Amino acid sequence: MTILNDLPVVVIGAGPVGLAAAAHLHERGLPCTVLEAGESVGAAVRRWGHVRAFSPWRYDIDDAARRLLAASGWAAPDPDALPTGDELVDAYLRPLAELPQIAPQVRLSARVVAIGRLGLDRLRTAGREQAPFLVRLADGEELLARAVIDASGTWDTPNVLGASGLPARGEQTGGAYLDHALPDVLGADRERFAGRHTLVVGAGHSAANTLLSLAELAADAPGTQVTWAIRADSPTRAYGGGDADALPARGALGSRLRAHVEAGRIRLLTGFSVHALDPAGDRVTVTVRHPDGGQESVTVDRIVAATGFRPDHGIAAELRLDLDPMLGATRALAPLIDPNAHSCGTVPPHGVDELSHPEPGYYAVGMKSYGRAPTFLMATGYEQVRSVVAALAGDWAAARDVRLELPETGVCSSDPADSVDGENCCGPVPQPAARGLATGLSGGLLTTLPLATVDSGAGGCCAG
Repeated sequence: MTILNDLPVVVIGAGPVGLAAAAHLHERGLPCTVLEAGESVGAAVRRWGHVRAFSPWRYDIDDAARRLLAASGWAAPDPDALPTGDELVDAYLRPLAELPQIAPQVRLSARVVAIGRLGLDRLRTAGREQAPFLVRLADGEELLARAVIDASGTWDTPNVLGASGLPARGEQTGGAYLDHALPDVLGADRERFAGRHTLVVGAGHSAANTLLSLAELAADAPGTQVTWAIRADSPTRAYGGGDADALPARGALGSRLRAHVEAGRIRLLTGFSVHALDPAGDRVTVTVRHPDGGQESVTVDRIVAATGFRPDHGIAAELRLDLDPMLGATRALAPLIDPNAHSCGTVPPHGVDELSHPEPGYYAVGMKSYGRAPTFLMATGYEQVRSVVAALAGDWAAARDVRLELPETGVCSSDPADSVDGENCCGPVPQPAARGLATGLSGGLLTTLPLATVDSGAGGCCAG
């Protein structure tokens, strides 16, 4: 073996996909080191721990992880139950990370700030494939690696409120009024919202969860008002498939939201593109600029920006990445996940070939692999890392035998990273490029709306 192959694979992030990568690496006999920036595994999941997913446990557990846990005597959760984020960590991620096969490989409070090739900057080609990766941590420590699997996600880089993709005027100084996706409205954050007027911007499942919690709070706390703002001219797509959805909990989310809007408990504003935030005493005025130049405004106490997330590739600036200019995913993956053409259920299975960059041995997986596309599924991330690890082990037949079977309309959860611009699913459905089910065809929204009304806007319904 070469010195390079004696080095560990560095996995960045100890969330569901990062720990799944560790489980697959263990099964393949490949040494690894898992670097988690937070103080515990699943730290980002804990941030939405109060939210209940609507994909059941059967789709939330990686196969390699399940095998390791089962051998330890672990009691698997009810496969049909819907976990909260906290339950996902407590019943699955933490027991997995505590296994003797995994625990020694996991390092907490280890934030990666840069990745390069030892002794080579991005310009140098000669000897590049034989040079180990150099992974630098925030405290200055440096690790060498044979490969890097970046499962760090996108939680720390939310999209802005500004409709042009740039911060709205006043947004960067408006922190006193602004919350990002999935605040704990009925729990730890209740006092910020009770008796106040909150504007929720976005039309994905994160927005829906927050709106439903605010409506529940309004029934209990006098003076609580709820306004919902979306860019689209109609909320129809945001309401989803209702009873036709293959995942009942997801269908019920849209149905309950529609009922609150129709009853007047939630005020809906359509065609809402945020231009500016201006303090108005202890409140904030949100100004909308229309394409014709006209403006209107609404004054509220708080704003929840449920506008999705974007990747930060800054730590890999000295690596040779080939990123799609629109999504920030690899060029090979981008057309397969483009939210202008796909919902979560229509993304075809994909693996190492679609995730590869010109920098051999570096792979962004999980939410980060999807760039700004909101169509990611946890189960998809598990198949990504299975394929990548098989390739690192030299088993290219397994790496390219990409399989993924999901229930109709996709397996979506209420993970916060589920919306780019607030739109929902589903768009036109190209045929899959690999084995698996192209979901969303015979159930959900496409069975309840004429296709002519389902445009291919930047929709998305999913997360993981």
